[in-house]
Amino acid sequence: MADRGRSIPARGGPRGGLAPTGFSKRPAGPQASQPTMDKPKREAILDLSKYANERIRVKFTGGREVKGILKGYDQLLNLVLDEVEEELQDVPLIVAEPEPHTRILGLVVLRGPTITLLSPVDGSEEISNPFVNQDE
Repeated sequence: MADRGRSIPARGGPRGGLAPTGFSKRPAGPQASQPTMDKPKREAILDLSKYANERIRVKFTGGREVKGILKGYDQLLNLVLDEVEEELQDVPLIVAEPEPHTRILGLVVLRGPTITLLSPVDGSEEISNPFVNQDE
């Protein structure tokens, strides 16, 4: 107990144990002198450059949805959108259909890990659900 705080190395190294056989601190063999091969650079799955300065729709986990003009992005899918409108869904207790409302947000930064869907606004339109019975 009296040796606490002193920097006296114990037997076999700084941690007090002997190094196991087969493990040494220096690399051995012909691979030790060769530089490691760099892995090829990964390409992005989604190329957002074609959507730059275009209106896009973004849906998030939790159900939020926004539309805006894509101004920038990074490899983590963090997005910068301008002229953003959030579509709010009010769920009244009496009416079966929720009433959509919009809220103007302006310039925003969207966090990539929370994004679940990203699509262009131009060229897409809402269609009726083909799985719902038409008799209802």
